[in-house]
Amino acid sequence: MGKKEERLNHLIETVKKKNGTTVKELSSVLKVSEMTVRRDLEFLKYSDVLINVNGAILYNSKSSLQEADSGYLLSLATAANVKEKTKIGQCAASLLEEGDCIIIDNGSTTEILAGCIDKEIRLTILTCNLNILNKITSNANASIMFGGGYYHADTSLFESPESISLIKKTRATKVFVSAAGIHEELGVTCMNSYELETKRAIIKSGAVKILLIDSSKFSKVTPCFFAEITDFNMIITDQNISEEWIHKIEEKGIKLIIA
Repeated sequence: MGKKEERLNHLIETVKKKNGTTVKELSSVLKVSEMTVRRDLEFLKYSDVLINVNGAILYNSKSSLQEADSGYLLSLATAANVKEKTKIGQCAASLLEEGDCIIIDNGSTTEILAGCIDKEIRLTILTCNLNILNKITSNANASIMFGGGYYHADTSLFESPESISLIKKTRATKVFVSAAGIHEELGVTCMNSYELETKRAIIKSGAVKILLIDSSKFSKVTPCFFAEITDFNMIITDQNISEEWIHKIEEKGIKLIIA
């Protein structure tokens, strides 16, 4: 774990133990400047694990993000490459049109997409993820479908035969899928085998299949294969994508959007 990740973990644990603290106190405990603390808090804002109430930094016990057994906070996965993921999520949200029926896959970038949806647009949204659901329930113009089942805390995914059936019965104008890795020969991969059937069902149910993936995931392979690159009509990524990968995607006839 890098120095910044260690500091972020320490920051979150300090807030939890103190049941509320200030930027000044965090600066003293972490032995960094108040400006650094403010930057760290800005970096973590999309994780929902911390909230600011009248200047007091509090731990959000209702956050959908959980601690993994290893001690690594899932909130850090959400915070990693947050600027890039934010641009990708905003770009994806800008593609939505009145009357769309969409399916949103699990992931930190898709969570940002969910939070960026224009509440003036009437949509139908299907998700199987608690963190995505939390982002869209306040949207009065969204007709929401939710697939339940067994809850996986590390990804916030509810998984069951019934949720798979719901996805398969749905015909979406656009589906937004996440991945942990993308490799030219080994395809598009994720971390957990329990994600596979849900992701594959989402892809099959979409007229336009959109992969949201930040540039750090390119040429990376994770354990579970769920799709070929050519299964997607569109890939949205950030400006750090290499020229080599730009050419590879364009050669396959896939629309590439660089946010």
